[in-house]
Amino acid sequence: MPLLNVLEAVNKALETEMEKDQSIVVYGEDAGFEGGVFRATAGLQKLYGEDRVFDSPIAEAAIIGSAIGMAINGLKPVVELQFSGFMFPGYNQIVTHAARYRNRSRGKYHLPIVIRMPYGGGVKALEHHSESLETLFAHIPGLKLVIPSTPYDALGLLRSAMRDPDPVIFMEPKRIYRAFKQEVPETDFVVPIGKAKVVQSGTDLTVVAWGAMVREVESALALLKDDALSVELIDLRTIAPFDLETIVTSVKKTGRLLVVHEAVKSFGPGAEIIQAVTEHAFYHLEAAPRRLTAPDVTVPLPRGEHHFMVTPKQIAKEIKTLISLKA
Repeated sequence: MPLLNVLEAVNKALETEMEKDQSIVVYGEDAGFEGGVFRATAGLQKLYGEDRVFDSPIAEAAIIGSAIGMAINGLKPVVELQFSGFMFPGYNQIVTHAARYRNRSRGKYHLPIVIRMPYGGGVKALEHHSESLETLFAHIPGLKLVIPSTPYDALGLLRSAMRDPDPVIFMEPKRIYRAFKQEVPETDFVVPIGKAKVVQSGTDLTVVAWGAMVREVESALALLKDDALSVELIDLRTIAPFDLETIVTSVKKTGRLLVVHEAVKSFGPGAEIIQAVTEHAFYHLEAAPRRLTAPDVTVPLPRGEHHFMVTPKQIAKEIKTLISLKA
């Protein structure tokens, strides 16, 4: 099996799906000739030509709006926005049209659109390059939101997204684009949207994370290896719709829940997950569920970014504290 990093896995998913499905077109800001700002689409224009892989203007509203028109007329556009913070000019098109068209047409039209965007901090970039904006998509009915944490999941989830009949927001944690490699099968496998993964089993505490935070939690658990703590780690994979069943099953076993996310705290995904667990597993809780998140501030400039990011030391401390608490 080939060793791929997350970036190479994204590229491989695009390449293999485009080979099988002639209706897929890939475009975005520098996504054609240059292969994207991070080179996620490198080599695709040479393979499939300028009619199927091309550059767009720096105009996010036009990128999303044109994708909606293409999808209505039988194509399957996969568009790239350079950074998630650049999506705001196109957010109107995403929410007003892409998310609603199936309902608006009473099922006559589906919009098989994938909107890819690098997101998150940890690379010492500027604020609009470093935000974690999951909530702005997860709150909107009609959208699915996927965030991979490994090369395997990046390839399998992106394939699922491209085969989905409805709009999928595919957020890629750029912090781990080239962080590590993993063996990825050459078979035509998919990772289902809406299904979480139990990365590690445990009985003392359930930790839910996604994207780059999964690796941070794993680093925290390595710091705690001598503490004889049994932690169950769940990689959520899909933020909307999220896999409540897997989380509730875990919490009923462990009695404790910690949600770790890079997004700011207030009204974030952690709050929704904790509410759902409280509703469905309240009598199994041994302590109040907790969130460990970024603070409610704009992402600092590079010199101050380390004060903003959730670290393995913070996670390890929170894990020990929560396990020590009693209801």
